[in-house]
Amino acid sequence: MTSFPYLSVLTLLPLVGALVVACVPRAKAQFAKSLALTWSVLVLLLAALMWSAFDAGGARMQLRESYPWIPAWGVKFTFATDGIGLVMLLLIAVLVPVVLLASWHDAEKSKRSVPAYFALLLALESMMIGVFAAADVFLFYVFFEAMLIPMYFLIGSYGTAGAAGAADGKRQYAAVKFFLYSLVGGLFMLAAVVGLWVAGGHTFDWQALVGMDLNEGTARWLFLGFFIAFAVKAPFFPFHTWLPDAGGAAPAGAAALLVGVMDKVGTFGILRYCLPLFPEASRWFAPYAIALALIGVIYAALVAIGQSDMKRLVSYTSIAHFGFIGVGIFVFTTQAGSGAVLYMVNHGLATGLLFLVVGMLVVRRGSAQIGDFGGAGKQLPLLAAMLFFAGLASLALPGTAPFVSEFLVLVGTFTVNKAVAVIATLGIVLAAAYVLWMVQRTVQGTPNPALADLAPMRRDLSVREKVVIAPLVALILLLGFYPKPLTDVINPAVQATLADVGAKDPAPTAVRAEVSR
Repeated sequence: MTSFPYLSVLTLLPLVGALVVACVPRAKAQFAKSLALTWSVLVLLLAALMWSAFDAGGARMQLRESYPWIPAWGVKFTFATDGIGLVMLLLIAVLVPVVLLASWHDAEKSKRSVPAYFALLLALESMMIGVFAAADVFLFYVFFEAMLIPMYFLIGSYGTAGAAGAADGKRQYAAVKFFLYSLVGGLFMLAAVVGLWVAGGHTFDWQALVGMDLNEGTARWLFLGFFIAFAVKAPFFPFHTWLPDAGGAAPAGAAALLVGVMDKVGTFGILRYCLPLFPEASRWFAPYAIALALIGVIYAALVAIGQSDMKRLVSYTSIAHFGFIGVGIFVFTTQAGSGAVLYMVNHGLATGLLFLVVGMLVVRRGSAQIGDFGGAGKQLPLLAAMLFFAGLASLALPGTAPFVSEFLVLVGTFTVNKAVAVIATLGIVLAAAYVLWMVQRTVQGTPNPALADLAPMRRDLSVREKVVIAPLVALILLLGFYPKPLTDVINPAVQATLADVGAKDPAPTAVRAEVSR
């Protein structure tokens, strides 16, 4: 057992980096970018050391730290992680350097402060790490709300207007809508946090609260308060309407973090707080949660097919994917639960890559409208190939990482509810339709004559862009064939969570074949 405070240092390090980068003069933009990238790599190295210090076969919650904060309320700076939190922390550490490099020129196009932009990205990294590392319910709530602030400014100040010629008010509208939706959801959680403190013996410590004896009605109301906040954050249908606007308006790098990591706070919160703290309520609400998840899978896929904006299309695909994750969580089987957590990681990689590649196309064309492209693959063969690969990964093609997680969710669901599994499978068919349609209309077919007049379109992937794409492609392929490093730490945590709920995997059925003599 290590005594090094990995989680608190990992949380504070990007915040310190954000403050340092923010102090760099605007005239030294290049230095600010290099400093931010270097700082994020240090965070990645620390996360790798933390991964090596975690014992997959050890205690459920590890790397625990606790420091006094507000003694009168029983609030502490308590950090700890299980396998579910660990893989999300590593995902953050991997994605942020990639996003920083991909966003190298984003702030310059907005004509705003470059150091401030990169400082906001580092501040966002700190808040996201804090959310996944917190083991005190009040501390979790603080980080849950605090991470809204840097994302609000990233969308509102540095975002794009969406379609070509759209007013800047579009991004400001998207930023306000994102903030208000999340804030209202957070108010439901705040009420539930206060109720939990009263009913749980005046403590916010997660480990002390697990297994507490609550009145059935109280537990259900508290579950609902947490669930609404997490359903908005995820987002689940019908709390999803902020995501297409925010994803469409955010810079590509910020959108990759928004959909790739921030939204996972919702599904992570359900696994960490709703299920262990309110097991009876979780079982009672499960059919309704599954119904919402299935509606989200089909509805979002159908709406995605009709989108004309690439960034909004990718945002809708994520809503469908979160439906799969929701199904995996609430069917209460080890296979589906592990698949849901693995899906959270793989979706972050695949959708992060897709957003970044779409962003590269938008930079060259000056528009995210699918109709403004057509035949772009003839001038940008490598970029077109990466769009095709990212799209195939998004629809969970065998050999890519999302396939493993999607397969586990469907198999684990089929063992307990065949109808749910069949309906969810329809989402895969629809996914093929909207992804292939986007690829065909964007990079295949007859070249759009307008593309010939754009000098940037004659330049394929730069060295920087290849460095951005390469690690994500490598991880998607590696985890598609060898997910064991992740499943080894995910499975024990999922089994412990299901044990809290009192759920058991269905007994395998043996089929006997009689041989006639």
